[in-house]
Amino acid sequence: MYEQLLRHPFTSAGGRDHCRAEDLIAAMRAVELALAAEQENLGLLPAGTAEALDRHLALDAFDLEALAADTVKGGNPAIPFVKQARAALPDALKPHFHRGATSQDIVDSALMLVLKPRLTRCRRLLTETTAAGRALMTDHRDTAMVGRTLMQQALPITFGAKVGQWLWGLHQAGERLNAVLAEGLYVQFGGAVGVHSGLDDSGVAIMTGMARRLGLAEPWLPWHTDRQPIHALGCALDAVAVAAEKIALDVALMTQTEIGELAEPAEAGVGESSSMPHKRNPVGCARIRAAARQIHGALNVLASAGAQPLERGLGEWHAEWAPLLDAVLLLEGALETLHHLLAGLEVHPEAMARNLAVTGGAIMAEPAARVLQGVLAGDEARRVAREASEVARRDGVAYAEALLAHDRVAGSGIDAEALRQAVRPELYIGSSRQLVERVLARLGG
Repeated sequence: MYEQLLRHPFTSAGGRDHCRAEDLIAAMRAVELALAAEQENLGLLPAGTAEALDRHLALDAFDLEALAADTVKGGNPAIPFVKQARAALPDALKPHFHRGATSQDIVDSALMLVLKPRLTRCRRLLTETTAAGRALMTDHRDTAMVGRTLMQQALPITFGAKVGQWLWGLHQAGERLNAVLAEGLYVQFGGAVGVHSGLDDSGVAIMTGMARRLGLAEPWLPWHTDRQPIHALGCALDAVAVAAEKIALDVALMTQTEIGELAEPAEAGVGESSSMPHKRNPVGCARIRAAARQIHGALNVLASAGAQPLERGLGEWHAEWAPLLDAVLLLEGALETLHHLLAGLEVHPEAMARNLAVTGGAIMAEPAARVLQGVLAGDEARRVAREASEVARRDGVAYAEALLAHDRVAGSGIDAEALRQAVRPELYIGSSRQLVERVLARLGG
């Protein structure tokens, strides 16, 4: 299938190994057993029912190919799953299986079980990536570089401050993922129309007990056509994807040959071109961005399927399954790549210094004009600062010397040393150092 070449490179291999069809079957089985165990606990089923169901419903009792074929007929995998399970049970147990449940109870709860360990790993990868970024930020808190706006050189910052912005974005997105992991992965149990039909007052107690047994959050109400939990999960995934994509985009731009301030970790065979041997392509950044774009698309599907009719979705619920799993596996893969990227990122301070000087000092025209206003009118100071930058670039002289040699400055009595200090880019970094300290304090570093 095409997935091996066109989809798998952007997802987590470890994640894929735990999101197979067999894993979904195992999760549906776990939901059914939790349901029976809680009903037995409340005296609604004979003692020993759950244990007997567990014994008779081995995973090898299910025919995956038949399940797949019959899912087409029933519209969801729970219908053929329940049919096969009942066929494997003794007659005495058949009435006790899937009692009071509906297909959506089993599928939604099973999806939460499958996704929870993957989301937990995403959270762990975020922590590890932040640690790698923290070291990078600390090492380069004083490394001056040019800040860029609208893709053009603007004013100096430090690379540490830039990394701090990256980490703060990851932190904010991670907080959203934390909230979902802590209390947003809900068990689903409401029965045929979401009111525990046939179970009466025991329905809510069963829902509560199932959540505890499965390690899922307890919803306030069954959420069959209330897709806020899915929307919240999708938004949390997308927020992390945005934060990761921002880093990948910045890194890729800074690896351009003409800029050369960064390079992805050097590895044999990585980043090669099929036709240009000299190239070292930022393929890690490309993988992160490709995964993020697909996650954005998955969120669009989840959002468009969010308003579902009456008590059961008509295609909207079904449309959620694959994009939700895809988004999680894509995010896990993107975070694996991002951690590797930040842990091994090559930083070239000499290129950052070179690029600070590439305009001949023009980026320092603002602080220069501020000092010149001590001896010149405002408009005149700005004109002189601009003209001196042209001279510095054309003649290859230091910007400060071009300023001091300007006929409107020479002999003006200006403090030459103050002017020289004012136009040193590495000294005009604003609050860069303080911002790094703020990020470190908030991240606990």
